[in-house]
Amino acid sequence: MTAPSEAAVRTVDLKKTFPASGPRPAVPAVQGIDLDVPRGEFFGLLGPNGAGKSTTIGMLTTLVVPTGGTARVSGLDVVKDAVEIKRRIGVVSQNNTLDSDLTVAENLEFRGRYFGLGARDARKRAAELLDLFGLTETRGGNPFQISGGQAKRVMICRALMHGPEVLFLDEPTAGLDPQTRTNLWDVLRGLQAAGQTILLTTHYMEEAEALCDRVSVVDHGRILASGTVDELKSTTGADTVITVAYDAAAPEEIKALGDRDGISKVEINDGQVRVFASEPDGLLGELVTIGSRAGVGVTDATQLRPSLETVFLTLTGRDYRE
Repeated sequence: MTAPSEAAVRTVDLKKTFPASGPRPAVPAVQGIDLDVPRGEFFGLLGPNGAGKSTTIGMLTTLVVPTGGTARVSGLDVVKDAVEIKRRIGVVSQNNTLDSDLTVAENLEFRGRYFGLGARDARKRAAELLDLFGLTETRGGNPFQISGGQAKRVMICRALMHGPEVLFLDEPTAGLDPQTRTNLWDVLRGLQAAGQTILLTTHYMEEAEALCDRVSVVDHGRILASGTVDELKSTTGADTVITVAYDAAAPEEIKALGDRDGISKVEINDGQVRVFASEPDGLLGELVTIGSRAGVGVTDATQLRPSLETVFLTLTGRDYRE
């Protein structure tokens, strides 16, 4: 067993480049990521689609072989000790991977048996987890005939059957309605309170802000910033982000705002303008006035005060990608 002081997850200059295939060039998905996640921490890996989050999780869970750097989970090397790491981790993927030929309870029991539990212990452990997660009434049901939120909770139960040291959650609430998502957050908070180390990937900023002790923002396979939410707000120069959509091309006059003190960046994409400002007072009204003078109307306008989302936008300079 590893020493209690050993970090739950540690990577140094971790890299993954997918090789060229036919006309497709090589893809550098992860380009040197350093992580240090202590035991018992709820850690978030944030970034837009294609940022390298899932590839990083794939390497940490031994499903993807790194092409550079090192990664250790519970003190074990992800390449040399892959078999032992599988015994020490639980993984919950984005999609429903439950077995439709088994009942909900059988999905859990088979996982327990796979990891060495006897039949009686596997049944007992499955019953305890289903009760803990409020799923007892689903135990005899088909896992593809229950709600999406219930299926996600069953997948978490299955991942916890063997008492993993680290639980990996890859976009765990994607596609869930807000009420179900909030309820699942309560479940995850309870797990951490009981001592579970959790590494979460998400592009929902409010999810990371609600759950994570620390986060790293990733884009193009690199970490742009790491720390607590408050640390990121104070160290990344997070601005208020003002977004205005016009009913025609944005007036040229708006470009000049980028030269003004207190405005760090102006982004213009046809009829949409995004202004990053440390001093936002009156700016939204000014954007409306500029449009009016140019004969252009405003169809939508938002103003986001500094938050994890504005940190994300300040770092990446764009909304979530498809």
